[in-house]
Amino acid sequence: MIAVLFQLLPFFALIGIGMIAGATGMFDSRAAQALTKFVFYFALSALLFRFAADLDLAELFDPVVLGAYLLASVTVYAVTMLVARARRLSLSETAVECQCAVIGNVGFLGLPMLTMLMGDAAAGPILQVLTVDLVVFASLIVVLLSVARQGAITPVVVVRVGRAVIGNPMILAILAGFVWAGLDLPLPAPLDDTLRLMGNAATPGALFAIGLSLAQKSAERLSVAAWLSFAKLVLHPAAVAFCVLVLFEVDAFTARVMISAAALPVAGNVFILAQTYNAAPQRVSAAILVSTLVSLISLTGILALTL
Repeated sequence: MIAVLFQLLPFFALIGIGMIAGATGMFDSRAAQALTKFVFYFALSALLFRFAADLDLAELFDPVVLGAYLLASVTVYAVTMLVARARRLSLSETAVECQCAVIGNVGFLGLPMLTMLMGDAAAGPILQVLTVDLVVFASLIVVLLSVARQGAITPVVVVRVGRAVIGNPMILAILAGFVWAGLDLPLPAPLDDTLRLMGNAATPGALFAIGLSLAQKSAERLSVAAWLSFAKLVLHPAAVAFCVLVLFEVDAFTARVMISAAALPVAGNVFILAQTYNAAPQRVSAAILVSTLVSLISLTGILALTL
């Protein structure tokens, strides 16, 4: 376990350096937003495209893998919803709490970290996890928040969901990679080198950007943040482990990658949606902060069992 902790420390050290840079004012909010945009639209997209273009389509659309992860996530989502409704929360609050419980920082943290620890072969399962997160749950929360605001599913809501899915650069990069892989075309050397060079910036840039965002977050309502962190860091990977190891026939390596991906802390884009719709953003902020800090220990334990 100590060996795994030492492997994870550099990743979390970069997050910590980003937090220090943000807390000391070396990077203000505009600088943080600019770095995040670079990583989101360019570096991470280049990394995703290269991984997707280099994979066999059978590795990208495995119904067993997709079904196992989706079932596990829906189960945790439902449990979190029941807890939220028992606390008499509004629909918008319930939606963001459920999102916190199942959407981890797969793009900015999981993809670069797990491929580095487990090898490029981990990219296939991670891209499938991202597909479920970005297509299914990113659409679902937009629908729920829009219904909470407008009272019904209107054509405007449908358009908004379509824009959220189609306009996401990570989805576009994965889809472009799928098409390239389907055409079975080699990447020309200059293009491959350009994408590799830009993709190499994804890991340090993303981790530093996570730190900057954490420096701007508060730790209010710690009891709720603790529950949501428990749901994300414990319940979600446990549900995925049960599905991939017991209910579905998923190979051992893919199962390890999926369990590790499920153990990642709450994703930052949940806060963006909560803030946009004014749906308990401080609560989401606290959940992101607490889950990220605690994940150094919890993720170490899970990776020690899976690596």
